[in-house]
Amino acid sequence: MKNLFFAASAVLLFIACDKAKIDVKTSTETDPIANEEWKPVDSATANKAWMDFATPGDMQKMLAKSDGVWSGENTMWMEDGGKPMTSTSTTTNKMIFDGRYQSSEHKGNFMGMPFEGMSITGYDNAKKKFVSTWIDNMGTGLMTMEGDWDASKRSIEFKGKMTDPTRPGKDCNMREVYTFVDDTHQTLEMYGPDSKTGKEYKTMEIKYTKK
Repeated sequence: MKNLFFAASAVLLFIACDKAKIDVKTSTETDPIANEEWKPVDSATANKAWMDFATPGDMQKMLAKSDGVWSGENTMWMEDGGKPMTSTSTTTNKMIFDGRYQSSEHKGNFMGMPFEGMSITGYDNAKKKFVSTWIDNMGTGLMTMEGDWDASKRSIEFKGKMTDPTRPGKDCNMREVYTFVDDTHQTLEMYGPDSKTGKEYKTMEIKYTKK
């Protein structure tokens, strides 16, 4: 099975590399990938790289400790210095694809309306970064983020972008700080731009307790 996997990976790599060589000739000078010098990789090195990339490690095991059902106490601010709004939510975490990623389903309410969201979080072994995506029933876009683990603070600081519907065709910068307080408590702080000034402020905080 492993041989089949790495054979398939090698094919995908070959196709991607072939495409990259074509793009180098046709892409504009503003494309940083197109301007990178392509360096060939021998099959043994490629196979090891794919194996390392595909094998769950300590960071994935750390995520797995968050599996289960969590209750959330949510506080949200619509603008910097605005009146806080509070609500409750439930989050269900489950590792998928043989421990490679964690799927999270969120249910609660927002201003009296049912709210549902889903995230996929993982640790990219090649980038050495946590990666995350988010979708919910109050939008049609996809938020993507990358983050670094801070062992001293037991937290991941994610940075990324999401669609800004008030400025069609443009994204806004988002930041999240996810803190693993202990085995049964976690905190999520989200930061985004104020609609009036564009300056970053805390938009939301969720205090999780494991059920």
